Amino acid sequence: MSDKIGLKEAISIGIGGMVGGGIFAVLGLAVSLSKGGTPFSFLIAGILALLTSYSYAKLSLVYPDRGGTVKFINQGFGRTIFSGGINNLLWVSYIIMLALYASAFGSYAPNLFKITSTTAIDFHIDASAVIILATLINYYSVKVVSKIESFAVVIKLIILLGFVGIGVYGLWGNPNVSQLAISQWETPLQLLTGGMVIFVAYEGFELIANAAPDIENPEKNVAKAYYYAVIFVILLYIVIALVTVGSLPFKQIADAEDYVLAEAAKPMIGQLGFTIITIAALISTFSAINASLYGGTRVSYEIAEDDELPHHLTSTLWNQPIGLLITAIITLVLTNMLNLESISTAGSVGFLAIFAIVNAVAYRKATDINANKYIALTGCILCAVATVVLLVQQFTSNKLGVLVALGLIAICFIAEYIYKKQEKQN
Repeated sequence: MSDKIGLKEAISIGIGGMVGGGIFAVLGLAVSLSKGGTPFSFLIAGILALLTSYSYAKLSLVYPDRGGTVKFINQGFGRTIFSGGINNLLWVSYIIMLALYASAFGSYAPNLFKITSTTAIDFHIDASAVIILATLINYYSVKVVSKIESFAVVIKLIILLGFVGIGVYGLWGNPNVSQLAISQWETPLQLLTGGMVIFVAYEGFELIANAAPDIENPEKNVAKAYYYAVIFVILLYIVIALVTVGSLPFKQIADAEDYVLAEAAKPMIGQLGFTIITIAALISTFSAINASLYGGTRVSYEIAEDDELPHHLTSTLWNQPIGLLITAIITLVLTNMLNLESISTAGSVGFLAIFAIVNAVAYRKATDINANKYIALTGCILCAVATVVLLVQQFTSNKLGVLVALGLIAICFIAEYIYKKQEKQN
C-alpha cells in the first residue's frame, strides 16, 4: 500500500499536467483571438475537457494501465493501422506540447536575463538550451525528473493563486475592467476558435490515466481525481483570464502577447510582480518540458511494444529508450521553425482528435465500462466538431499552423501503413 497513490496525489498529477507551461504560453494568444470573451473561451475548452474526463474516468477503472491513452485506443479499435496512426499522433502531440513549452520558456527568459542584444536570437538560444538541459536530466535520472515536477507543482500553484488573489483585489477601480463587457467579446464562432486554439492548456489531465493502476480505492478516487482536477483548473484559468483582461488594455496585451501573464502582474505590484511571474513561468515551463519528455518517451516505447512502431524504439541508448533522443531532436526542430500560434494550433488539433477517438471508445464500450453512452457520444461529437471548426477558422489567419497539423496527422497514418505493410510481408 505504501506504493499506492492517494486522492490528493492523483489530483496533483492532473493539475500538474494541465497547469504546466500551457497557461503561460497561450494566454496572450487567447486574448488576441477572443478579446473580452477570453474567460468564456477558457470555459468552452474546459467543458470539452470535463466531458472527455468522464470517458477517461470510466475507461481507467475498467482498463487500468500505465499505457493510459495508448491502451484505451487499442482496446477500442484493436492493433490496426487506424489505432496505430492515432497512437503515433499522441506521441507527435507530446512533441508539439514540448515545443510549446520551450517557446514559452524562450519568450519569458529574455525578460529576466539577456544573452545578446537581439530578443529573437535570445529566444532561440534559451528555447534550445532548455530542451537540451531537460534531455540531459532525463538521461541522468528519472527520479530527478519526478522531484523537479513535485517541487514545481507547489511553486507554480502558490504563485498563480497569489496572482489571482492580488489580481482580483486590483480590479476594483481599474478602467480596463470595461473590456470584459459583452460588447468587447468577439463573435461566438471566434470565441469557440479561441477556446480550441488554447485547448492545449487542458490536455494534461490525461496523465491521470497513466497513474490509474496505482490509485488506491480506485472505484471512489479515479473519477474524483479527474473531475476535481479539471474543475479546479477551469476555475483557475477563468479567473486568470478575468484578471488579465481587466488589468491591461488590449494593445498592451498584444505587445506582450508571449509573456502577458508577467505583464499583467505589473499594475498590481510593479516590476517585482513582473519578475515573480517570469520566474514562475520559467520554473513551470522547465518542469513541464522535463515531465513531457519523460511522458513522450514512454508513449513511443508503449507504441513500439504494442507492435505499432518498429521494435527498435524499445532499444536503449545511454540507459534510456531511444525515443528520448528522437523526441528531443524533433522538439528542437519544431521550436526553432514554427511560431507560437502554429505550434498551439497543431497541438490543439492533435489532442482534440485524440480525445474525440477516446470518447468514441467509451461510447463503443459503454456497456462494458458502465458508462452513459450519450455523454461519451456528446464528447466525441463536440471534440470532432471543434477540430473541424479550428481547422477551418485558422486556415485564413494561420495557414501554416493548419498545414503543419494536417501534415503531421498524415505522416502518422502513412508511417503506420508502411510499417504494418512491411510487417505483413516479413
